[in-house]
Amino acid sequence: MTQVELRFHPDSHENGTPANLSAVRSDATGLWVAGDETATIEHLTWTGALFDAQRTFRLADYVDLPAGPDDEADIEGLARSDGHLWLTGSHSLKRRKIKSRDPEKAAKRLASVVREENRFILVRLPLDPVTSSPLPGEIMAGRDNLTAHLAGDEHLDPFLALPGKDNGLDVEGIAVLGSRVYLGLRGPVLRGWAVVLEVRPEPTARGKLGLAEPYRKHFLDLGGLGVRDLCPHGDDLLLLTGPTMDLDGPVRVVRWRVGQDRDVVGADALDVVAELPHGAGDDHAEGLAELPDGRLLVVYDSPAKARVTPEGGVYADVISV
Repeated sequence: MTQVELRFHPDSHENGTPANLSAVRSDATGLWVAGDETATIEHLTWTGALFDAQRTFRLADYVDLPAGPDDEADIEGLARSDGHLWLTGSHSLKRRKIKSRDPEKAAKRLASVVREENRFILVRLPLDPVTSSPLPGEIMAGRDNLTAHLAGDEHLDPFLALPGKDNGLDVEGIAVLGSRVYLGLRGPVLRGWAVVLEVRPEPTARGKLGLAEPYRKHFLDLGGLGVRDLCPHGDDLLLLTGPTMDLDGPVRVVRWRVGQDRDVVGADALDVVAELPHGAGDDHAEGLAELPDGRLLVVYDSPAKARVTPEGGVYADVISV
């Protein structure tokens, strides 16, 4: 395993993006990355030694965000396909964190669950073939967001009212293969089985996306882990897997041969291709991308001090498979 630097501008450090990386995708121009506490996406160019020359794009300049331009979108997955950049929000509810040592105030915050509408988005943006900059695209959000389609689902409906970090619905990865869009769920994990949704979005009106047909569910035996990201690898999908709850634990890259076309995929049909490090309260692997040379790049949320560079960057891990 080696490392490569991703360098960010001071404004991104003020917004916390380098410390909250949650999604990454590679293409011929460099890297697309996102943090989970803004409503922006970032592009970094490969210089021959590191990823630099950051460009920042506000989502609100390209789609109508349901909660306005400044509320965080909790972007958890990026995908590149057929001249488009896709991104997904977590579609999760959020339980408030404890911020007081006062027991009564702490308990009150733990009882508070909030819904932030910018988290409930699926976006497709065309990219300018010359500048690789986004162009106005389409969004699935509001009343037609993904969770509206899941209401009443025999497996997933009971988890729609739970916060993501409580094993509630939490979309954490996206991959596109042809017309199929795969959404990896960090939660819920059902008796040790993770869930990947297969959907087929299509434009329904100017600037809007809908689902072309009923979604499909795939259940994968990941040994109790959830999906943290998805990455196309030839005809297969690589899954970045880790704990569904807010804790440290095993992190693995697993190969899923989607061409086998199974709805229930046992552990014997999944190959562990890499075991990744994790810290104690830091270094949470959140994003996975294939580089042009076939190696994999992994980015981390809450990076450890050793991962932060003096020049304003963070190190990502590079592994061979």
